[in-house]
Amino acid sequence: MLARTAGSLFWIGRYVERADFLARILEAALRLSSIPSRDGPPDTAWRSAVNSAGMGGAFEAAGRTLNEQNVREYLAFSADNPSSIRSCITTARTNARSVRTALTVQLWEALNDAWNALGEQGEPQTRTGFAEFLGWVKSATLTVEGAASRTMLRNDAYWFLRLGAALERADNTARLLDVKYHLLLPEGEGVGGQLDYFQWTTLLREVSALTAYRWVYRDSVKAVNVADLLVMNRQMPRSLISCQASIVQYLECLATDYGRRGPAQRFASARMGKLEGGSIEAIFQSGLHEFIEDFLDENSRLADTISEQYLA
Repeated sequence: MLARTAGSLFWIGRYVERADFLARILEAALRLSSIPSRDGPPDTAWRSAVNSAGMGGAFEAAGRTLNEQNVREYLAFSADNPSSIRSCITTARTNARSVRTALTVQLWEALNDAWNALGEQGEPQTRTGFAEFLGWVKSATLTVEGAASRTMLRNDAYWFLRLGAALERADNTARLLDVKYHLLLPEGEGVGGQLDYFQWTTLLREVSALTAYRWVYRDSVKAVNVADLLVMNRQMPRSLISCQASIVQYLECLATDYGRRGPAQRFASARMGKLEGGSIEAIFQSGLHEFIEDFLDENSRLADTISEQYLA
């Protein structure tokens, strides 16, 4: 496969996953902003949304005032933001068009239909309308993922598509966990209090994991258990270790298809070994924030390694 084709497939996976992620954090911001905190600024939920998306610096550089309307517009609709929901779906569709012959009819139609529907929608002015838009985004991205899973051959095209999605999902889960743990709870609100509980519950809803949490822990929502579920639980598809296992799997499938392993396979396998050899207790002891910072840095370096090996 040409590196250009592989790169387009890889980025389709990343951009579709990113659009879904942005819809989830904006949904969470809507929920959190409806709960007044005793202390702290009223824009805390929307600040957390921008930070969760990793766009705090870009948002400030654009000279935007931090409020609900501006954050909603910037993360969901802004053409000036290359990672807004609109930009993600548009770029994914553009990449899909350039590699049309590598996709099944069903996958192409799912991406093209999402793009067409997006173009027909205006920016919702009410919270109810915006919530409905976010629900549509999640449904559209799920349709794309389902089309890929149910119709594509398990060959290099599929592995590159899924590799991009897994790498993006790992990055997103890490950012969500870090923002909640370090940035979201205002000063004056107690850890373990009502607001803290609501925020952790909202985070679990964000990653469709609230029911999973109850099944696994059969306990009230606690920070250490949420972190354990989203970092170390192999059964949770959005956990860091589950995403890393998928990355290793897809890279090994590519190695089998192409007849050789390379730096990306070795890097991913070594990283998986570190996760498997760790524990949530050890992570909390050394610092969850520091662990996540290292994870995000390694995720970026792994993406660069994959790019150098396959996409350049």
